[in-house]
Amino acid sequence: MFHSWSAQGLIDPLAVAGAEGSYFWDYEGNRYLDFTSGLVFTNIGYQHPKVVAAIQEQAAKLSTFAPAFAVEPRSEAARLIAERTPGDLDKIFFTNGGAEAVENAVRMARLHTGRHKVLAAYRSYHGGTTTAINLTGDPRRWASDNGTSGTVHFWAPFLYRSAFYAENEAEECARALQHLEDTIAFEGPAAIAAIVLETIPGTAGIMTPPPGYLAGVREICDRYGIVFVLDEVMAGFGRTGKWFAAEHFDVVPDLMTFAKGVNSGYVPLGGVAISGAIAETFEKRPYPGGLTYSGHPLACAAAVATIQVMEEERVVENAAVIGETVIAPGLRALAERHPSIGEIRGTGMFWALDLVKDRETREPLVPYNASGEANAPMAAFGAACKKNGLWPFINMNRTHVVPPCNVTEAEAKEGLAALDIALSAADEHTTAA
Repeated sequence: MFHSWSAQGLIDPLAVAGAEGSYFWDYEGNRYLDFTSGLVFTNIGYQHPKVVAAIQEQAAKLSTFAPAFAVEPRSEAARLIAERTPGDLDKIFFTNGGAEAVENAVRMARLHTGRHKVLAAYRSYHGGTTTAINLTGDPRRWASDNGTSGTVHFWAPFLYRSAFYAENEAEECARALQHLEDTIAFEGPAAIAAIVLETIPGTAGIMTPPPGYLAGVREICDRYGIVFVLDEVMAGFGRTGKWFAAEHFDVVPDLMTFAKGVNSGYVPLGGVAISGAIAETFEKRPYPGGLTYSGHPLACAAAVATIQVMEEERVVENAAVIGETVIAPGLRALAERHPSIGEIRGTGMFWALDLVKDRETREPLVPYNASGEANAPMAAFGAACKKNGLWPFINMNRTHVVPPCNVTEAEAKEGLAALDIALSAADEHTTAA
């Protein structure tokens, strides 16, 4: 195996023997509560019997077929997704994952507008393919960014580490919107095809935008004829306690990308939900894009079964309730005991702990993009989590709490208890130690 995002000689991947629900285990019998949901995609946990059965049934009936044809699971998956997307995002273009969804959303925006530039935020992740990685606003972009993609980055709001010296959410929102307006003015409004934002940024830190920000971006896009793209690859399908995170802000984009939770990652699937206006652009004009496995029958059968399970078992509601009644108060209690916790932020099953050396200065527990010895405090924290049966999601100076959306109250409390123990390892590296 050649592993992604890794120095091949410096890694020792865990050999996984099996998984079920919120847990997985290795060949030595060590069992872990998965607070990562894979890569934040097993929204209904591992090996849900109804989804496994649906894949098996579809494999026996029609295991694959070319994307130009209408086949039942493909059509039904599109219908079920379109029923849940906000506004008029009623046309579904299927891809094999989130990065391809972003690639095609940008292509649609460029063809629809006849413009080329695309604006995206720092502190973001949109995928590893050419356009998506250039849109990305974290260090994974650096090795592939030659400055020729037509992408321009700007600062989105993040009050805890404000780029605008704001003191409250209202100031952060207003100044971030003004910064975006200024960026558009200096880049040339008539040159900009799209603004691409994660509705709630995921890997970059789960920074919920302040009230009014996304509505303000929507208004700016309307004023300049810019396509508004929301990336819901990680935040969608129940992760935030709503079917889509955009519902929290009462905002409808022109294009919305999805993947991951659409079928809990059981078979690779992603897509773009398309508004009526952009769909009309390609009513008589061919769309110049496609994928060999677009809308793969096995992936779509898994999506149909996953959405049905989420409805029947009230998975989205569970994410909201457990998030509000167990995770949120549990994390606040941890913050009272652990000086390494600088800020808690999130909603549903989508939370981040911003770990710091000093609460007053907000200095991160490890430097930006730290590796090796500089990353030792976070490595110690991660090792302590695993020792206590918790598999953590760690990115830079943060740990994310992102268990399956159907996690039980008992499982959530088990994870919080393991975090409580592990955070003592982080505390040792604070100024309070």
